[in-house]
Amino acid sequence: MLFRRRQPISYLTKLRELLWPRRGFLRSFQYLSKRILRLSATPHAIAAGVAAGVLSSWTPFIGLHFLLAFAVAYLIAGNMVAAALGTAFGNPVTFPFIWAATWEVGHRLIGKGSPTTQSVDLEKRFSIGAIESMWQPILKPMLIGAIPLAAVSGVIVYCVIYFTVAKFQTRRRERLAERARARLAEALQGSSI
Repeated sequence: MLFRRRQPISYLTKLRELLWPRRGFLRSFQYLSKRILRLSATPHAIAAGVAAGVLSSWTPFIGLHFLLAFAVAYLIAGNMVAAALGTAFGNPVTFPFIWAATWEVGHRLIGKGSPTTQSVDLEKRFSIGAIESMWQPILKPMLIGAIPLAAVSGVIVYCVIYFTVAKFQTRRRERLAERARARLAEALQGSSI
């Protein structure tokens, strides 16, 4: 094998690195942020795409987040790659918090009060033929609760990404123009000698 380790790592180490990477989660976050900043699109398209991805991550429809993000990005003229990258907001670390928040807000908006007073037998709900019975006690509150949370986070993410990308692209154009001027001055100086 071309890129094999000299000393294979143990299964315990593989499991640990799956749950907590050796170089930490900061490296992944930095990679995603640089990937988003370097997209070649307008600041609006990039910000709208990322906002669409974040917005779709709030919904309880696991497995459809990419499709929802692409649909929303298409409607608001967002970048599809940025939408796909924006869905990284919903990940195994954040999903429990997202689900708890959407369920709590949904129950309060529906007017059922605190959701902790109700008991939901998930094993019975997930059995074959009982999927439609999940709508009222679980999916409906989560979907209704996702609407305000997604709207607020979408607006915040759009504003932050828009101004960050606009500033990055302005600086990048200035650096490229400065390099072009330096090359031109060097070429003119070399031709005059």
